[in-house]
Amino acid sequence: MESALYYVTTALGISIVVNLILKRLGISQIIGYIMTGVVVAYAFDLRHMDNSHALESIAEFGIVFLMFTIGLEMSLQRLARMKIDVFFNGFLQTTITASIFFALTYGVFHLNLATSLIVSMSLALSSTAVVLSYLKSTKEITRPYGQRSMGILIYQDIAVIPILLLIGFLGTGGDIASVLIQTALSAIVIVGLLFVVGKKVMAWLLHFSSSSNVEELFMGSVLLIVVGASLAVHAFGFTYSLGAFIAGMIIAETRYHHKVESDIAPFKDLLLGTFFVTVGMKIDLAFFALHALEVMGLLIAIMLIKAVVIFGVVNIYSKSKTAFKASIAMAQVGEFSFAVFALASNHKLLDGALSQMLVLAVVLSLLITPFILSNISKISAFFFREPGVVEDFSMLSTEKNHILVCGYGIVGRFVVKALRAEGVSYIIIDNSYKHVQEAIAHGEKAYYGDMSKTAILDKVHAADAASVIVTLDNLEKKRLVCEAVLDYAPKAKVVVKVVSLEEKRTLRDLPISVTVDGKREVAARLVSEALYCDI
Repeated sequence: MESALYYVTTALGISIVVNLILKRLGISQIIGYIMTGVVVAYAFDLRHMDNSHALESIAEFGIVFLMFTIGLEMSLQRLARMKIDVFFNGFLQTTITASIFFALTYGVFHLNLATSLIVSMSLALSSTAVVLSYLKSTKEITRPYGQRSMGILIYQDIAVIPILLLIGFLGTGGDIASVLIQTALSAIVIVGLLFVVGKKVMAWLLHFSSSSNVEELFMGSVLLIVVGASLAVHAFGFTYSLGAFIAGMIIAETRYHHKVESDIAPFKDLLLGTFFVTVGMKIDLAFFALHALEVMGLLIAIMLIKAVVIFGVVNIYSKSKTAFKASIAMAQVGEFSFAVFALASNHKLLDGALSQMLVLAVVLSLLITPFILSNISKISAFFFREPGVVEDFSMLSTEKNHILVCGYGIVGRFVVKALRAEGVSYIIIDNSYKHVQEAIAHGEKAYYGDMSKTAILDKVHAADAASVIVTLDNLEKKRLVCEAVLDYAPKAKVVVKVVSLEEKRTLRDLPISVTVDGKREVAARLVSEALYCDI
């Protein structure tokens, strides 16, 4: 127990130091966690723990909480709207990619049938943990390529189920027809239970815990829902993350989803860090030194094939620039391949050397992906010059006494129209890619960004602005923006639109200059018009 605590404390300390350094260099913290895994494995001679079931179970719950937060943003209505991204693009990408890899492994390299099937299906998967965590943290998930990537990744997570079942079938030689029938029946039962019974239980539990006004009780209820749904789905033979995703979709239909998402974030980030530490522990430096050229050649071939397939699939219903970004964002091999390779090795379906080479290729693909994602706009700029959302703030270097309009929704458009009529200098900032595109199409000076971030406030010179008008509808985002602006520029004149007395009370503790109650203003205008007599 003492040694385990010592290892955990040391790993935590190393990860903090490494990530602080990488943060200053602008490098993703994912790289820091992977480097921590390598250091810990070799410094304490823990290479034997890279396949520890207990450690991998803890790490897997990082992906569970990530999928839960994705589910919170994916209601049934939204999933229906994304049916092309999830079911059409996801199915085509997974099927075509797996077929190409199968043709190469079985027909060219002459691996046996079982091994070829396992390798091809594993390599067809991309990384949910790396890609979605980056897209969510940078708000890129709202962009077209982010939406396409998320849809395909959701389908891939569902596709893991038959892949794992097929490996079990190949290892035991059971009847595949009965396995498929049992899987289909299990899926119907578990989804029915979660959406019929589970939905009522979750709603009651969240209502009861929130009404108690005890934060710890609400947090405990959320954790119970996530872990309980994951265990229930896993009991029927499916992945933990699928249960968490469904639970998130159910809560997305309730009024608690924003609070749940903010409360669950620390657990997700911590457990995701543990997952990437285990990825680093899988790196065999000695094997890599002996087979560096083979591993690098395999890595390049895999990522090129996947990128070409994803580009072709996404390009059917999307612009070439969007398809290109999605293709290079998901060219890596996913973390679920580790589970597939481990299970295949246990069933004696994969050779040890081949398994290690595949693991190294996967780890390296995960290692370079954060660099690709953080520079994805620069990479795509070399190939595509078509106009898009304005992101270069350099032209704003001399802005002063301007008005910042946060949000280009319906109210935001009326505000902008009025400011234009008055001849006032203004800048539009919106965290919705769609809204920014619309503003640019209307000839407005609009920028894509989150005004709750200090970096954005600095770029738009919020401290020198005459005033800041917040027209957002979401109360949580509205408060975050107000807090950030007032913290950055305490003397700033902040004018906020509110839609109810509840919103006004929620924002009362902030030194907001003016709150405009939409309902009260409408009522005053109605009375004014009614009393006015044209004689």
